[in-house]
Amino acid sequence: MTKEIFVRLRSSELVIPSPFVIRLPRRRTVKAGDLSFRVSAAFTLVELIVVTAVIIILTGLVLSTVGYIQKKGARARAETEIAAMSAACESYKADNGIYPRDPTANTATDALNARTMLDPVTTDAALYRAASLVLYRALSGDRNLDRTVTDADKNFNIDGSALSPPLAQLPQSYFPFKSKMLSPAGGSGTVTAITDSFGNTYGYSTANQYDPNKGYNPTFDLWSTAGVAASPTPSPPATQQDLWIKNW
Repeated sequence: MTKEIFVRLRSSELVIPSPFVIRLPRRRTVKAGDLSFRVSAAFTLVELIVVTAVIIILTGLVLSTVGYIQKKGARARAETEIAAMSAACESYKADNGIYPRDPTANTATDALNARTMLDPVTTDAALYRAASLVLYRALSGDRNLDRTVTDADKNFNIDGSALSPPLAQLPQSYFPFKSKMLSPAGGSGTVTAITDSFGNTYGYSTANQYDPNKGYNPTFDLWSTAGVAASPTPSPPATQQDLWIKNW
């Protein structure tokens, strides 16, 4: 009798009521060769190509935007610096009767011609540097190029030549050059040039005062080549100077 009851209980799947019920999900057997399994477990080749293409396009857009913003910021800085140095040149003229210019005619500032000398990096680099140093000495008062104005500066003219007798007082400072405007960078070392926000030497010229067929302004020319290579000449614009940041 006992054995019969046990068998019947199992066959009827008797469930004893309980407040705790645990339901386990059924296992689904998926074969490795099942098509639905392969589609859900990996990307297709087309999907990978599309994702890669989207990433490349987005990267290009980001880089081009960053480059545009950096270039725009550099141009804005150069415009501000040129305006500030131009104002300092006017103050220099008010005190000295002339704009910063080599004491010897047709040397650095008279010789640098903005009409024809377009390359501050290679071809015309030496003249660009020499002319910018005349401007630096005149506006900063640092005539021995050590980045400070001391009694030692009384012994030099704005072209770096020796003065005899020396100045009776310290040279006047008309413009506070920031370290990022000077080469070499880092705020130390003998100054070799005034550099623009593109890393090239600023152009400064009084060539038109020496020869009306050279330069542009009868006062002075001050410009940044804006990091543009001197060759080839862009078309349009018709001339290289159209891309410059300048005071004419």
